[in-house]
Amino acid sequence: MSAPATPASTISPRTSIFRRWIDAVGADNLSLIFALVALVFLITVVSGWFGLSGGDKFFSWQNIMNSLAQAVVVVGLLAIGETVVIIAGALDISIGSIASIGSVVSASVLVGVGIGASSFIPSGNVWVAVAAGIIAGMIAGAINGFIVTMLRVNPIIATLGTLAAFGGIAFLLVPEGKPVGVLTQPEFTWLAQGRFLTDAPVPPLGGSKWTGIPVLTVILVVVAILGHILMTYTDFGRAIYAIGGNATAARLAGINLSRVRVLMYVFSGAIAGLAGVLLTSRTTSGNPVNGTGLELQAITAVFLGGAATAGGKGTIFGTFLAVILVGVLNNGMNLLGFNTFVQRVALGLLLIAAVAISQWRQARAERARTRIAAEE
Repeated sequence: MSAPATPASTISPRTSIFRRWIDAVGADNLSLIFALVALVFLITVVSGWFGLSGGDKFFSWQNIMNSLAQAVVVVGLLAIGETVVIIAGALDISIGSIASIGSVVSASVLVGVGIGASSFIPSGNVWVAVAAGIIAGMIAGAINGFIVTMLRVNPIIATLGTLAAFGGIAFLLVPEGKPVGVLTQPEFTWLAQGRFLTDAPVPPLGGSKWTGIPVLTVILVVVAILGHILMTYTDFGRAIYAIGGNATAARLAGINLSRVRVLMYVFSGAIAGLAGVLLTSRTTSGNPVNGTGLELQAITAVFLGGAATAGGKGTIFGTFLAVILVGVLNNGMNLLGFNTFVQRVALGLLLIAAVAISQWRQARAERARTRIAAEE
């Protein structure tokens, strides 16, 4: 017998507002916010207790806008595309290599070498180069979708294979496999170096002056908002959740599983291609190894953001918060002087913890459903 409901008159307006706020943010997202606050406290305060220096530089415009805000963009974009795939109960391990393809294609088209030397592709146009990188990512995503849906290959095996294949293709697309420089293309490098609101009356922070909002950061926020709208308010987004929750039921409901799965890989590939374009702009070269290893950080952020390994659960907002958390972790370890190898160990442990937490949440939810069914 269930407990009597609490009378509405006994709930204070303040409690009601607090509950509505928790429901709007989400319990999982709230835990990420608390973890982010705790991590910042560890970096800025606790690190000093153990004789580590550098944490005091965290709260400065130089660090927040130049280091942190720009460093999370590429991983954030990859994670947004990966979120869609994981919610559908699949995985795309090849996003790092797709980003490398987008990087070299955009650079080649911009300066007119390699694949960009083709007469039917106009060179020297920034927007054509950006579009070329995104389209290259979409083609790679379509190949992943074809392998998974038409050839019936397990998504993990399929994208593990294309991780290697696309990495090799990135080298084949440029002359002699060498990076293609774009340093002499200021309109293109503005995507990574440009700033908005540089003249805004913002006071200094941490001894550094306000430098404006990076264009990279704005791009990430816009893509995250569009991704949230896509997954929350469109038939495509609802189909993705349905497939991840129960593919058989989704098929019986009239959803074309193959078409949706191909489209989700195309979407993920397009976002990875855009990430590769921005990598080219930031590093001033289209390098075949630009995206190498980024898939680990992206997948970590998705699971840390609350996505379930079996699919059907996860949000773009949760992934966005997790990307910031991973970015703060890497940024804090850089400030405190930890080397790259220690950071990789920390990231690997974070991925294991994220998946373990996801599995624990699933088990807890299953026990709750079983208990409710037994009570009924």
